[in-house]
Amino acid sequence: MRYSPIFIYLFLSNAILANDSLVMSKLLNRIGDLQQKQHGVFPKGSIPSYRLYAFNKDRYKADINPFFTGLIAFTLEDIKSEFSPAQQLQAKIILANSMEVFPKFKNRKYDRNTYNYWATDTPKIFPNAGWLNWFDKQQALPDDLDDTVILLMAQKKADSVAKEVHQLMQAYTNNEKKKINNTFPEYQNIGAYSTWFGKKMPIDFDICVLTNILYFVEFYNLKWTAADSASLYLIENIIETRKHINNANYVSPHYVSLPNILYHLSRLMSLKTIPSLEKLKPQLIQDARKALETATNFMDQVILSTALLRWNAIPPKIILNNADALEELIENEAFCFFIASFASMFPDPLKKWVGNIGVGTFYYYCPAYNNLLVLENLAWCNRRNLRY
Repeated sequence: MRYSPIFIYLFLSNAILANDSLVMSKLLNRIGDLQQKQHGVFPKGSIPSYRLYAFNKDRYKADINPFFTGLIAFTLEDIKSEFSPAQQLQAKIILANSMEVFPKFKNRKYDRNTYNYWATDTPKIFPNAGWLNWFDKQQALPDDLDDTVILLMAQKKADSVAKEVHQLMQAYTNNEKKKINNTFPEYQNIGAYSTWFGKKMPIDFDICVLTNILYFVEFYNLKWTAADSASLYLIENIIETRKHINNANYVSPHYVSLPNILYHLSRLMSLKTIPSLEKLKPQLIQDARKALETATNFMDQVILSTALLRWNAIPPKIILNNADALEELIENEAFCFFIASFASMFPDPLKKWVGNIGVGTFYYYCPAYNNLLVLENLAWCNRRNLRY
């Protein structure tokens, strides 16, 4: 008999809950409790997140960004069909509050429907970063494709807006005028999307960002372009040549880990069938099972379990150590879904060197998003009719 992660925890702690539905309600409550209720350090309606500098690992600092708020809204929209009426009401409140946040990060210079990782009304390159904030205006990062597609889907923007942004994205690819200089030699002529909208930014490939872009294309039923096809080819080649296993932080400088890569791939593949990716599914399932065998972090186990569920594979039982509280288990600071790294902007071999030693690398922590990932896992268990 197989057990869900939540069930195992409750069994170990001798807690008694009626069923997974009650656990899902508690997770939604926790997300709602963590959502900002009024303007303060974080904007009202936002989901607080924090960053830790990898080089000294001193302390977490508040980071004002729309990324995790957008991810939570986008994911709640995706899984809310698995909620009870009361849970749908909980999700509706979280979603409504989230919508207040996103305009603060929308492009102002060109008044277009692209979004920045940091606020555009009061530019910051690293909020609450001390001396780094001296460079806020001069060194502010451009908008990025990752935040843009996530936030557009989270807000359920009109098809016309999606089409407009997709057309704009075609100008931000690897091309003859501006080539990538920090990837494998065999990828240097592939016309896939860069992470950034900025014309001065170096071209940057990230397999997870590319899966999010293609999810956006499929979500809005957009006509595929040469850049879409090139991005798909790049994703497939990375998988076929095992670079997602052996060079995870190099092919995904912003998400870094194999569990994160597999989670993103499964999300894209769960939306619509892409035949060329389907051929790789058996290999990816095997990769996820093997990664689960060695994963020691609970949240890595959760997202790998979700990946398997999306691929219609039954995940193995997750073995957990004792924890004092469910909140402690889920909101473990050791789990990192996303990083910010200066290394991604550097040419090789500097990219590899800087990335490996941690200079200019910041780990992001979002306790509400951890809760959302567990909630999503339970929703997928429901979709696959797994009852524990």
